[in-house]
Parts: sequence; C-alpha cells; structure tokens
Amino acid sequence: MPSIIDPIYGHVAISNLEQLIVNTPEMARLRRIQQLGLADLAFPGANHMRFEHSVGTLFMADKIAKALGLSHEEISKVRMAALLHDVGHCAFSHVVESILKRNPSYQPVLNGKNFLNHEMFTKFIIANSFHIIPEIEPLADESFFQEVSRIATGDIEGVSKPYLAQIISNDIDADRIDFLLRDSYHTGVSFGLVDVDQIIGSMSLHNDRIVLGGTLSYDEDMALTAAESMLIARAHHYSAIIHNPRTQGARVMLLHALERTLARYKESGNDVKAAVYEFFLKYNDGDLLNFIEMNGDPQSKKLIANIRKAAICGAVARFTHKNLNPRTRMALSTIARNGVAKKMFEDGLAKRFAERYGASVLVDLDVASGIPKSTRIKIGEQESFLYDESALANGLVRAISRQISLCVFAKSTDDAALSHASHDFLLGIENLSPDLLRFIRNDNYLSIEGLLLIFYSAHRLFSSEADGRIIMPRLRNIAKIYYLVKELGKDEKLKNLFDYRFHMRYGFSYSDRLFEDIQLLVAMGMLDEDLRYFEKNGRWRQRYEYALTNDGLLYAESIAPAYQNEKALIKNYLTFNKHSIPRDMVSIESKRYRRDFKLPK
Repeated sequence: MPSIIDPIYGHVAISNLEQLIVNTPEMARLRRIQQLGLADLAFPGANHMRFEHSVGTLFMADKIAKALGLSHEEISKVRMAALLHDVGHCAFSHVVESILKRNPSYQPVLNGKNFLNHEMFTKFIIANSFHIIPEIEPLADESFFQEVSRIATGDIEGVSKPYLAQIISNDIDADRIDFLLRDSYHTGVSFGLVDVDQIIGSMSLHNDRIVLGGTLSYDEDMALTAAESMLIARAHHYSAIIHNPRTQGARVMLLHALERTLARYKESGNDVKAAVYEFFLKYNDGDLLNFIEMNGDPQSKKLIANIRKAAICGAVARFTHKNLNPRTRMALSTIARNGVAKKMFEDGLAKRFAERYGASVLVDLDVASGIPKSTRIKIGEQESFLYDESALANGLVRAISRQISLCVFAKSTDDAALSHASHDFLLGIENLSPDLLRFIRNDNYLSIEGLLLIFYSAHRLFSSEADGRIIMPRLRNIAKIYYLVKELGKDEKLKNLFDYRFHMRYGFSYSDRLFEDIQLLVAMGMLDEDLRYFEKNGRWRQRYEYALTNDGLLYAESIAPAYQNEKALIKNYLTFNKHSIPRDMVSIESKRYRRDFKLPK
C-alpha cells in the first residue's frame, strides 16, 4: 500500500484509489496553494500547502471513523471526502471568496446557481470530475462520488448517515483538528495544541450523530475538557494568526489589487465570471499573482510587487471589541457579514481620510466566523449541548463571537502621521455605520435585528420604573426563544425577517443560525447572559437567561423606525402570549442600567 510522509503524523497509508486521486490535476493544484494564504509574511514557517492539510485530514478522519467502528465502505467514503474536502479552494484561499461577496456580479453561474464559496466548487468538482477518469471509473462510480461530495462539504441533510458528514465538517472534526495542529506546527504558535486521542476517545454515535461523553463520571469530565481545549485553540487561532496585523495587511493588499484588476478586466470587455471560474478550478497562488501583474493597473501591480518583496503596509490604527462601543461593534458586525456593505464601508472610510489628510490608506474589517454551535454531550441516554454543560465552553463561544478587527493600513511611510488620528477614525466609523445599515435593509431583511426586536418588545412589555429602580424581564428558556422566533416566522408579514431554518434533530425546534445570532447579540453587548443552575433527575445543570442591556435598548431604539410594522406585529404577539413566556423579573438601579435613555411613561 502506498503512503505519504507527513511532518506531523509520519507515514500516512493511502489506497490505490486514493493514489489515483492524488495524481489528478485537481489535487496537484493544491500543492501550490498555501494553507494560510499570505500568513508566511508574518510567520516565515507558515508556507505549508492545502495538499498536505488534505492528507492530514484524511489521516484524522480515518482515525475518527475507525474509533467509531464504522464499516469498511463508510471508512472509504469518509477518507475520500477528507482527501477532497478542499479541492474547490481558490488560490490564496478566502480572498477571492471575499471579492465575490463584495461584487455579486462576478459570481460564476453553474447549473443555474451562483457559486460564491469554495464549498460549492468542492461539491461540483467531486461530483463531476473523478468518476469519468478511465483509471478511476472501474473502482468508484458516479454515485460514490455524489455521496462523497456531500460528506466532504458537511451536507448533513444530503447524506443517509449524518455522522459521516460530521466527521469532516462539525464543531469538532477532522478538518479543524488537523488545521489547528498543522497551523500551530508551521507558524510556531503553540496555542493550537489539542489532545487528539482524548477528543477521539470521547466520541460515540447516538441517534446517527456523533456525540461526546463517557460511561463514567471522570470520562465525561475528560470529554468536556478535550472539547474545551479545542475551542480554546480555535479562539486563539483567530487572535494569534488570522488577526495578526501583518497577516491582515498582506491580505487587504492582495484583495484590493485583485479587485481593482477584475474591475479593469471587465471594463476591457473580458468575461470576469469565466476568469473567476478558472481561479477556483485551475489557478494556484502564483497564477493569481501573475494574472494581476498582466491585467492590473499600475497601483495593483505596485501592491503585488510589494507583497512579493514582503513590503507590507503598516497598521496606523486598529480597533477591536476593546475600543469600540457596543452599538458600534454591533453595527460593524452586521456590516462585516454583508459583502457589498463591507466594501462600501471600507472604501468610504479610506476615501474620508484621503480627502481629510491627503493620505492613501487601505481599510480591512474582519470578524471571526464558524461560531461553534452544535456539539452534543451524551450523559447516560440523555443528550445536551456542550455549552449547557460547560460554562468555559459558553465563554469561549462568546470569545470567538466577539472577535472583530478593524485595521487601517498606510500605503507608505509618509502616512505615519495618521497614527495620531484614531479619534477621527472612530468618528468616521460611527458616521458611516448607520447609513450602511440602512443600505443593507433596503435589499435584505436582517434577521438578527428582528431577533433583537423580540427582546426589545419583551423589555418594553414587562418593564416598569419606580423609586429609582427598573424592574425588567430576564427570559429564562432559550428553547422558548427558538419557539417564539419560529412562531413569529409563520406570519406572512414576518417570514422574511425571521428567515431561520429549524430542525428537530435534538427533540425540539432548533436553528444553528439562531443560536449563532443570540451569541452575537451577547458578544456585542446587546444582551446580558446570566448563568443559573437547576436540578433535574438528580443532576445539576446550567441554564442561560437573557436580558436586554442598556446598549441593546439604545441600539433597538435606533433601528426600530425601520421596522414599525414588524415591531407592531411582534408586540401584539407577545402581548397575547405574555403569560406563556417564561421569565424572571430583576430589579436594578436606574442610574446603573441607563445612562442617557429614559424609559417612556
């Protein structure tokens, strides 16, 4: 049996079919696409490629599948999915995806769908490319690769056995375990170390899903500890590597160079969609740099020349959750998740300071993604969420949710004087944000704002003020919040605002994105999350309760005029059902709760 020598795992054995796949042009391309893009300009050792990560993910997926006792056929599919899970990645990874979100007209159209991320290209390539190769056709047919394409992209709904997709794409999966270990190894950042054997040893199958747990109390504790260590590593991965100012500076230089080049390419009468299609299917990192150098304007070419010689723009201002007030954080978090608005914000802030200071700057707004939300713990025959069992895990979810980095980079050393303009930058941020939020609402409903309006309406319905104190509600059943949102979404006039997908895999209506939005509201300071303990069946459990903060109240007041009709419907529903809304009433001094906002009489 052939093998590949990996710097972390040693000899990784591969089958004859896997060897044939490794030798295809689709996989060969990954040998020349760096796993961390331009991070090697900040961490010189970080020049590892997506190919070796793919091999490492195969090794880790095989280890998990065998520990779960899967059949030979299942293991073969999981291994193949792991090997191919990144085959649709573009050169320099996520930069091109960002451009497609910022410029929807550049998105290639395949089979009637707009392709805007690597997962869509991965599924397309796996399903259509390999079964037609003469050497491979006798060993694996089209149906094999169709299922592998769904497993590789974490399509739980599309596979007959959801745990196969979970092995590749989940909160704790082969992909994440390998990239944390591999990125830590190559960057020299030791935050990514996790106890692989403990994590995998804690996995088991329950109701066709992967859960963590153990038969003994100590085993359960160690399962929690292993899962917590994984979340710690993920949180630190963003802080130490992705949001490193030098990494961020190189990324924004490449993004602006490519974006300017594509605009010029389109103006010259060329087919941008066709070019982008090639980026995902044929280009490697070097090809993309060459494309910019051949087709870009002088400014784009200069940016690429500086990248090649590691002359990265310096950060003259940097803002995180620590120096942005909660309402500004909330606005920027929403803007950052809308590609077009994000581009308008970055370009608008850069233009503002070009006019004010005569300085040329690049602006980059980035937020953490992939908030952990579905890890389940098995206790006896009962399941619960990891975050309901571990206060540390809950805090880590919040830590990842709140990671926001807004950097302003000077294009030349002559712009160093901008480092004294932080106050002006903040004013620019706060002035631009409301207009951009209005722009987003003109095209899309913002479900997270609808969710905030529920808490706001509940606060207004149940709150009272007397003798210098505010009595206000603290909603104490998150499952009831899911139910409220689902019921409100059934109203024809609210279905677009509460556009959440629910499933019943855990025995109650649950939405991954709704959980994520609640965590974002907490992380951005809109909601206060309080921990309570309760006893059930001889076991003490955790419960999280939510109340609107003063900043949440102010922010909700600022967005309410845009949702007058929806707000009225929410208020009517809550008023009619107020006796069934589980809540505790808490009392707080008015001056402690509110600074400049007066509750209406």
